[in-house]
Amino acid sequence: MKKKVLVVTLLFLLSLVTVAGAKALYVSKPVPTKERHSISEIISSKSQWEKVATGSGFMEGINFDRNGKIWMVSPATGEIMTVEGDKVSVVGEKYKLPVGAKFHKDGRLFITDLTGELYAYNTTTGERTTIVNSYNGLPLNGLNDLVFDNSGGIYFTEPMGSSATKPIGRIFYLPPDGSGLQLFQENIAYPNGIALSADGQRVYISEFAKNQVISVPSKNAKDQRETSFVFGQFEGGIGPDGLAVDTEGNLYVAHFQAGKLSYLTLVDLNTVQFACLRMLEHSPPI
Repeated sequence: MKKKVLVVTLLFLLSLVTVAGAKALYVSKPVPTKERHSISEIISSKSQWEKVATGSGFMEGINFDRNGKIWMVSPATGEIMTVEGDKVSVVGEKYKLPVGAKFHKDGRLFITDLTGELYAYNTTTGERTTIVNSYNGLPLNGLNDLVFDNSGGIYFTEPMGSSATKPIGRIFYLPPDGSGLQLFQENIAYPNGIALSADGQRVYISEFAKNQVISVPSKNAKDQRETSFVFGQFEGGIGPDGLAVDTEGNLYVAHFQAGKLSYLTLVDLNTVQFACLRMLEHSPPI
């Protein structure tokens, strides 16, 4: 009996150490008294929303080049587009089903395609180069979004064919030298948008079919003890789509069919704060 009591006591003490260790691992600042952020923390109360341009295609993958020029793609029409004045202009010839786009530090626009191809587009010459389209000898399924880490490595999502009842979506990582495509995460219910934390230690993934954003230690995470967890659980709508992170570490989430853009920030392991920023028009999931 004494031996049993001793074992139980040791397990209890071990659990306390584990909890304390986890808290120390995630808590970086005191939990604020307010439950939600105010939009004034990141946008001046005097700011006003304005329409920049009007286009006829289905616009995805919006981002900026070094000169501040807006680029985007249209999966419905296979077009790469830019903003010229107050209009959206098509650049070059149509190509497959582009959906996600990010600029590499060398100036090329890397694009994920619903056909299962990751390719690079030279915005000066118009040349397209296939970067990767297979894994372990098998074609990749439809790709959605991508993000570069500080070293030039690429994370990209492969959601096609997955759902809430069939969570077979995957995340891949392509090293900076372009060799050896690596499977980063799997068994995800439609991984949609993807982003890196401001310090590069975590990868945020929109698990579209479960209406949540998950946080996964990055390939370059300094502390390998960190674990994956649900960063934000949403209500209403269908699920989170595109993601973006600012220099302060706030995560911006386009929430499909909830008609809003939200931002979240990690306070500690159990507290994620969020706020609705802007009402957006509803659009189909891509």
